[in-house]
Amino acid sequence: MSRLESMRRRLTAQIDGINWAATKIAETPGDVLEMGLGNGRSYDHLRQEVTDRRIWVIDRILKCHPSCVPPAADFLQGEAEPMLQRLIEGGHKMALTHYDFGYGVKEKDVEEGARLSPLIAQLISPGGLVLSQQPLVGLTQIAGPDTIDPERYLFYRAG
Repeated sequence: MSRLESMRRRLTAQIDGINWAATKIAETPGDVLEMGLGNGRSYDHLRQEVTDRRIWVIDRILKCHPSCVPPAADFLQGEAEPMLQRLIEGGHKMALTHYDFGYGVKEKDVEEGARLSPLIAQLISPGGLVLSQQPLVGLTQIAGPDTIDPERYLFYRAG
């Protein structure tokens, strides 16, 4: 599979996964967290699909498309660990987290996901969902929508 085809699969998985998750969290209290803003495409889709919740965003730098800049109060700029800790200490809970961090080096990405997993787990509301390209630990993996290859995108539910 070419890198272009792989990207198409990833984008389709993100769209289908976010749409699916948005319906599943209807009764779950909490905000939404976008981990990795990048160009802002998935954040923009979250804004469209989850209109009634605050959407927090964590990224090292702000360099997204101008139409996708989050409100300053919702953008946490810096390394993930201190930003997640800040949310935890603020008492925030997430109904939905979209984990989209990555260096593009599989081993490094998997290591980062494992390292951040305990902090992510502390933020998730009971019954909340996490969508991720990387395997996470300490959360219960569940089946996502049938349209997504279970090895392409991963879905987790907090206990």
